[in-house]
Amino acid sequence: MYSSSPEGAPVVSPSAAAPAYGRPPAAAPVVREPLHAPVAHVVRGGVVEGVHHGSVVVLDADGRVGFQLGDIEAAFYPRSALKPVQAVAMLRAGLPLDGGELLSLAAASHSGEERHLDGARRLLGLAGLTEDDLRNVPDMPYDPVERDIWVRDGRTPDRLAQNCSGKHAAMLWTAKVNGWSLEDYLDPAHPLQRAVAETVEDLTGQRVAGVTVDGCGAPLFSISLHGLARALARITTAAPGTPEARVADAMREHAELASGKRRDVAALMRAVPGLLAKDGFEGVEVAALPDGRAVAVKIADGNDRARVPVAAAALARAGVDPALLTAFEGAPLLGGGRPVGSVRPVRALDPVAAPAA
Repeated sequence: MYSSSPEGAPVVSPSAAAPAYGRPPAAAPVVREPLHAPVAHVVRGGVVEGVHHGSVVVLDADGRVGFQLGDIEAAFYPRSALKPVQAVAMLRAGLPLDGGELLSLAAASHSGEERHLDGARRLLGLAGLTEDDLRNVPDMPYDPVERDIWVRDGRTPDRLAQNCSGKHAAMLWTAKVNGWSLEDYLDPAHPLQRAVAETVEDLTGQRVAGVTVDGCGAPLFSISLHGLARALARITTAAPGTPEARVADAMREHAELASGKRRDVAALMRAVPGLLAKDGFEGVEVAALPDGRAVAVKIADGNDRARVPVAAAALARAGVDPALLTAFEGAPLLGGGRPVGSVRPVRALDPVAAPAA
């Protein structure tokens, strides 16, 4: 299934599976240095102190690119923003979850709250497995408050606390119901990961450019920012009862299980009716509405302080009421403990100052 690229990174070969959307995937995105553009200014005291570069794509309801900034076609790693697609792949492969909290957790980058750990234990228990079967890396909770509590109580890193434990528990359950081996479920050549790769190609509409290992140990597939937005739009517009719709419904109804009670992505889904959103490490965010409008953002330096306001500006550019997005304009910059500036999306992202072409 894999060959080597000139840089030595494995590359996924074309899948033999018939795509669910009726046409073969397009060619893989080109692996190159992305041609990012300025997407946000760090303004302090009326002076631009810094500039965040990145790329942004906004899809209209018909799937066409309504706005783009930077490089939306270069290969990149979507990190955890791809988890809704991975969850769809597991349902297609037989994961026995209709919806609800546990399906949301299967697509989660969770904060490490006790309910997240309990949910991962429930997934493992339903599969007849234990924490010892997990192969994700041990870690502390992702949320700083939860991490401080963890340290205060003298707890050490473990696999359940790591933010991907729900996904890993669901992967193990999927492997078990299919009679696949469990010890090597993270191997890119494993039937589970081959099924994930096929779903990634199907929903993004393009071949995977390459595969590496994510922070949790799972295979990570390289696609384009455009492909990521297209995949989430396909998930939110899928017919009721399909694996795609079940993932979307579970994540929207249980947003805090897919992230955490203090996380901006959960707050964003609560603020915008019908929105499905997922963040990822290194400054990635993707969001889509039930009518197919979608946005995807990559901040080149991976900084979350730019990710949130740029994603909110992209949603406004997609037609979301800006009044629903005011809480996501970014935290103020402080000087002597007082607000003296902010991180502001560039003028091109302002739907009023720069109307869509």
